[in-house]
Amino acid sequence: MAYFINDDCILCGACEPECPNQAISEGKTKYVINPERCAECVGSFPASRCAEVCPVDACHPDPAHPEDKTQLLEKWRKMHLGEKPAEGTY
Repeated sequence: MAYFINDDCILCGACEPECPNQAISEGKTKYVINPERCAECVGSFPASRCAEVCPVDACHPDPAHPEDKTQLLEKWRKMHLGEKPAEGTY
């Protein structure tokens, strides 16, 4: 499932450069995650980087966008044509 950023976000920007799919952007009051681009870092990293680097624990799985690892990997493949997923990331 895609991640989302809750209202605890302090607009520090730590998450944005960590996203391998450019799914994170700055909003008016917090950073936001595009669920169409978020693949939970499947294919790129063993865990979601936004959640790992967030200093206030504002990044969480979004129950409004349920997806399993197979669906997330397929999403990643569509955004990274010709690339192979990193070992241990799916």
